[in-house]
Amino acid sequence: MDVPQSGIFALGTPAHAYLEFDASVGTNPKDLAAAVISFAEAQTMANGSEVVVGFRPELWRGVARDDAPDDVAGYAEPIVGVEGFVMPATQHDAVIWIASAAYDLVFDLSSMAISALTKVATLADETVGWPYYHKHDLTGFIDGTENPPVVDVASVALVPGGRPGAGGSVLLLQKWIHDTAKWTALSADAQANVIGRTKAESIELEDKPRDSHVARTDQDEFGRILRRNMPFGKASVHGTMFVGFCASQRPLAGMLDSMAGRTNGVRDALTRFLQPISGSYYFVPALTSLSRVASHATTSAPG
Repeated sequence: MDVPQSGIFALGTPAHAYLEFDASVGTNPKDLAAAVISFAEAQTMANGSEVVVGFRPELWRGVARDDAPDDVAGYAEPIVGVEGFVMPATQHDAVIWIASAAYDLVFDLSSMAISALTKVATLADETVGWPYYHKHDLTGFIDGTENPPVVDVASVALVPGGRPGAGGSVLLLQKWIHDTAKWTALSADAQANVIGRTKAESIELEDKPRDSHVARTDQDEFGRILRRNMPFGKASVHGTMFVGFCASQRPLAGMLDSMAGRTNGVRDALTRFLQPISGSYYFVPALTSLSRVASHATTSAPG
């Protein structure tokens, strides 16, 4: 049985960190994978914390060919949309997502992760996330309204059994900076039209505009995903860390193209108030896949 990484589904943790790494020059990808897996195996569920790890799809495919989907690719090129809108590509080699009940635990685990990988990788980006009024994002709207119910979440987020990479998940990680002054200058009705939902009740508008965020990312059209987004930053500079999991890359990529206006020339209205500054795809292998790679690394090491 292919056992997924439990942190993908571990809701309710208020403190988060997203650590993205690039392999050091001359590092064998297998050594990077082994170091990441070793840290994850030692720290997952330490003090109630969750650790989720992922890899650039091409890197993981080179390390564990039989445990990697064939049709997942890194975020290698920026997405150029209409009106000069661009979603940048900042693909890295590995990601470690740490979630816990308090930031002191996250801080300690983040420091340990950086230290554990120091011989094989350099820290490319570190982002700290925290919840905003429970389920809201920094626009004031409820985030993740369309997330699947518990009974369906595995089928939405995980590669089905019997396929390469079974039990794993495709992760899209993006940072979006908010123009809060511009956003808060809108009336409540104008904000609802940008999102495509009411603000207080998060009810989808029957007559939502074609360029509303809900219309441009319609999961009935593109496919279902699991969102684990978190706010990040400080009062002066802040935004949303988009954390999207899916059994396939297609729904995630389709939504990005739609938001940028590449599908029909209609750009997502929300992109006029939020600006992406990063973008990476990672494959998040099942625990069983990680164990196989770790076991092979141990048995093949010189004695």
